Amino acid sequence: MRPRFLRCISFVPVIVLVCAMCLSAQQQSPAQDRESLTVEQIVQRLIERNRQRAEALKAYTSTRTYHLLYTGFPGKREAEMTVEARFEAPNAKRFKVISQSGSSSIINRVFKKLLESEQEASEDENRARTALNGENYSFELVGRETKEGRDLYVLRAIPKVSNKFLYRGTIWVDAEDFAVVQIEAQPAKKPSFWISKTNVRHRYAKFGDFWLPSENHSTTDVRIGGAAKLTITYTGYKISSATASTGVGGLSAEPTQ
Repeated sequence: MRPRFLRCISFVPVIVLVCAMCLSAQQQSPAQDRESLTVEQIVQRLIERNRQRAEALKAYTSTRTYHLLYTGFPGKREAEMTVEARFEAPNAKRFKVISQSGSSSIINRVFKKLLESEQEASEDENRARTALNGENYSFELVGRETKEGRDLYVLRAIPKVSNKFLYRGTIWVDAEDFAVVQIEAQPAKKPSFWISKTNVRHRYAKFGDFWLPSENHSTTDVRIGGAAKLTITYTGYKISSATASTGVGGLSAEPTQ
């Protein structure tokens, strides 16, 4: 028997992928200026870098590897799929499956639905509804941290509406580049009665002048006792077209949704 809740799990990681596309461009700021920024100023700079990125990034390709392990009723299931992803401005996305193995239920009901949902989220109307800004979220400044030599602002993001593509949780914003470098969150809206809890962690790394998604880990607990663990790795980035960033030291990739 194919568990129905696999249909619901397909929407969970999209939340992270969508907010993963709300990134920003780099601009140097004096240390003392960064120290005095309010949460409103931090968010405003983040939004501005998003706009700069959207104007600068024209096209890129990358390779993604999806791996999901489900344990629970009616038994263990596992699958993996490797995809070539292509982006062309302003928001065109194309995916080509390179290889796939394992459970056909996971491949068809989770991986492929996940790609379809990402394309849905990239449409102009959905991009506006899910953008990381003051219209969709309230923000609180939690504090400051230093990771891997980078100074980070830690913000709490609280959704203003219930939307399957929004999330609630914590974001880490680079204090120099004003780019989101990590997200730890839960979906603002549960995708199904079958899902009891979902935790997602999305991280970014800097490749050349761009901040790009590097890894995603999502864990979903199912009410009947099962658990699904999804991992997505992003590699092989090739920026095939980007506008020179005059006066801006670095840009973020993955278009805003």
